[in-house]
Amino acid sequence: MSNYAIGDIQGCFEELKELLSIISFDEERDRLWLCGDLVNRGFSSLECLLYLHSIKDSCNIVLGNHDLHLIAVHEGEREISKNDTFNDVLSYKYVDKLIDWLKTLPFHMYKKINTKEGEIEYFMTHAGIPPHWTKDDLIRNSEELSKNLSGKESSFFLRTIFGNNPKHPDECNTSEDNLRINVNFLTRMRFLEQDGSLNMNYKGKIEGAPKTLDHGLKVNKK
Repeated sequence: MSNYAIGDIQGCFEELKELLSIISFDEERDRLWLCGDLVNRGFSSLECLLYLHSIKDSCNIVLGNHDLHLIAVHEGEREISKNDTFNDVLSYKYVDKLIDWLKTLPFHMYKKINTKEGEIEYFMTHAGIPPHWTKDDLIRNSEELSKNLSGKESSFFLRTIFGNNPKHPDECNTSEDNLRINVNFLTRMRFLEQDGSLNMNYKGKIEGAPKTLDHGLKVNKK
């Protein structure tokens, strides 16, 4: 059995199939770790979702911000933009079933994997893990988001989570603020200010980032 981690697919179905062919992926034996953003930008979002749903038992998948955007548009909580390329999903006859499946996907994945070096703990999110979070923080906050997305208050949740503020946990005054910043930590975080605030402006490479910024890839291992 092999584990393969794959980044944003974003509706690029042919490229995904080519990649799986290169690695000789066997859905009966191997496992894919997919870090979210399954849809949008590419022009085959529906094919991607249908295929991944068909092999879901061979996949560990977390949600990305584009997936959340698709869900919100379908639920009538956001407007589709001229740059969105998931109309094929929205017009699909059984779109409700696909959206219901997406709403069951987690914001984080945690499993122990056997490797040549022994058993390791493997964590996956779409954007990263805030360095001030412990493992317990990650699990608790992620599960709270999943509960809200898949529960009876999902419409309220989808109306709440989009936006750039607050940027620091100390700025959170309501439960809605907490939901939004945690979604942003897990699905949109790129860089942090030195005080741990989200920086939503710089979108370039790590190598070119201002020295005052830190990337969201350092993990508190506690």
